[in-house]
Amino acid sequence: MRDNARWLLENQGYLVLIEGHTDYRGTREANLAIGERRAKAAMNFLAKEGVPETRLQTISYGSDRPVCAERTEACAATNRRVHFLVKPQ
Repeated sequence: MRDNARWLLENQGYLVLIEGHTDYRGTREANLAIGERRAKAAMNFLAKEGVPETRLQTISYGSDRPVCAERTEACAATNRRVHFLVKPQ
């Protein structure tokens, strides 16, 4: 994630939406909360690395947008992630 922070510091003209995702386990509400914590942790890290918080926004999708649909541990681990969407200001 330090590489992401470095890139954002070198490319000041971009905003970032940080998406928090979880696996399928648990309730929708719990997964949304976990996704939000995950996204905010990533945002806090980027901010500590010097990226202005005004360029960062978070959203949680919980388990609503999986990248893998299999019911395996490997697949569940893949779905527990933070995804960055970058766009020009």
